[in-house]
Amino acid sequence: MASHRVIVYGGRGALGSKCVQLFKSKGWWVASIDMAANDEANENVIVKLTESFTEQAGQVTADVAQLLGEHKVDAILCVAGGWAGGNCRSKDLYKNTDLMWKQSVWTSTISSHLAALHLKSGGLLTLAGAQAAQAGTGGMIGYGMAKAAIHQLCQSLASKNSGMPPEAAAVAILPVTLDTPMNRKFMPDADFSSWTPLEYIAEIFFNWAMGQNRPASGSLMQLQTSGGESQAVATQ
Repeated sequence: MASHRVIVYGGRGALGSKCVQLFKSKGWWVASIDMAANDEANENVIVKLTESFTEQAGQVTADVAQLLGEHKVDAILCVAGGWAGGNCRSKDLYKNTDLMWKQSVWTSTISSHLAALHLKSGGLLTLAGAQAAQAGTGGMIGYGMAKAAIHQLCQSLASKNSGMPPEAAAVAILPVTLDTPMNRKFMPDADFSSWTPLEYIAEIFFNWAMGQNRPASGSLMQLQTSGGESQAVATQ
């Protein structure tokens, strides 16, 4: 039996797949939560599509409880999310805002409840915010609202009476652009050296999970990449 356990929420996506690969390579037991299975994970929880948040949250919570039993996990990495544009005049405003809420806020809220139930004392929960959401996002209103909500959630989880396990930390990453195949496809002329590599994020998650250079709970960590070099810097 692996001595360390991690849940990757969004484990089938580009960043989630990198996290599954890295933690597996380090000998960890890895469970993926996503709408499709990640064959590299030890176990999978498949999210059923529904328009009801309470229904989806209840299904995922029950399936994770059945999967883990009495076992606790060392880390929960919520890397689910996505991007959609649109200002307040956009015909897609409602649709895109709904999508952003489902992809980011639903998953982050469920992850925080899973942390309360299944994270070890001193464990790690990561959430996925965005640097852009620290200010107005006129051309991507739904995205900005959803990511700002995650920043607030992260800070709430570090507050008194949050329900988090003792000594556990909630940390949000605030990237600008991730170096994913999809981003390269849609922005082929961009400066890739300013994009944050997925491998870098998976590595810092692993270090934080092991207690190395872990930020204080509630930290919003900006991911800054320039000339191919990345660093995580806490917001002031």
